[in-house]
Amino acid sequence: MITRFAALIVLLAALLGATTAQAQSADGTWLTQAGDARVKVGKCGGGICGVIVWLREPTDTATGQPATDSKNPNPALARRPMIGLPLFSGMQSSGPNKWSGQIYNADDGSTYASSVTVTGADSLRVEGCVGALCGGETWTRAGR
Repeated sequence: MITRFAALIVLLAALLGATTAQAQSADGTWLTQAGDARVKVGKCGGGICGVIVWLREPTDTATGQPATDSKNPNPALARRPMIGLPLFSGMQSSGPNKWSGQIYNADDGSTYASSVTVTGADSLRVEGCVGALCGGETWTRAGR
């Protein structure tokens, strides 16, 4: 009888551990695949938000001033600083460890349909699509 009870405890612990391992959080600071930016991701409005918090090159080499969102087609937005720039909008849960919404690409000033998926304790898959063309990269958790 004690052996069955011990086996049941081990089984329950394994099941609870598997559930905990599957429920991974996107919260934290992530280094982009190119290593040129860090993005702080956290909960907001029932989903997640992501904001640039660090740049490898934080100043514009042409002006010597802090880098701005210069590729944004909206002149008012083109002057906003890159540090603090929101990247995700409308990112809502779309499955276990996955959110869907839009992502802003400061490299071209455009917004794309996107999904963000936690693929491991220290990896985040960020994908964006324009029509049928999709691409993505894997970000790694920073500062652990």
